[in-house]
Amino acid sequence: MARMAPAPLPDDDSRPVVLDRRDGPFGEVVLRRHGELLQIIANGCFLMDTSDGRSERLLVTAALDALDDRPDPAVLIGGLGVGFSLEQAAAEPRWGRVTVVEREPAVIDWHRAGPLGARTAPALADPRTELVRADLLDHLRTASATYDALCLDIDNGPDWTVTSGNDGLYSPTGLATCRARLNPGGVLAVWSAQPSEDFPRKLRNAGFTDVRTREIPVARGVPDVLFLASHHLARQSA
Repeated sequence: MARMAPAPLPDDDSRPVVLDRRDGPFGEVVLRRHGELLQIIANGCFLMDTSDGRSERLLVTAALDALDDRPDPAVLIGGLGVGFSLEQAAAEPRWGRVTVVEREPAVIDWHRAGPLGARTAPALADPRTELVRADLLDHLRTASATYDALCLDIDNGPDWTVTSGNDGLYSPTGLATCRARLNPGGVLAVWSAQPSEDFPRKLRNAGFTDVRTREIPVARGVPDVLFLASHHLARQSA
């Protein structure tokens, strides 16, 4: 769920104000306010803020657009972050079930009873929404539910992770676990802070089809990238 750089500083040159600081199971996490923006910092590394969210929203929209017209599809969002993907899913009446998996307790608290709740309270109150505190890969390995779409926004993407263990999600075993949790015809959508020449091949090797990429320009630096891949059962020979 990390991002490459914070948004430009506000014109009034105000300094960030720490709203909460905690020692969590994966290190220190900080929520701070910078002008009108809320920012999440982990172990001194800027993760994300509330400045934009276009690519995080598109992650959910693109997954839904890639599905067929099945009724009440279920989506799993990996990583709560500042809530852009959750808000987008809850705003779309076609989704029948919205599951969000977040492993950091502080982030969940900031949404349930903290400043981020001003943005996401309606989405969290939606009866279709379930918020699960768990490591995403552990949840995918152990959950009995299946999904029509997996929308994953974990760390910086497949080629650059800043949190130990997150790279396992993008390994052959991790991708096979994702595929096993998808219903036939389901879609895997993966957010990345940078392009990856190798990841589409990894997706195909894991059994995904219709693999494609989409770039979203950002204010500074390289574009955000969405990887989309489908899960189709192999046709049985007669």
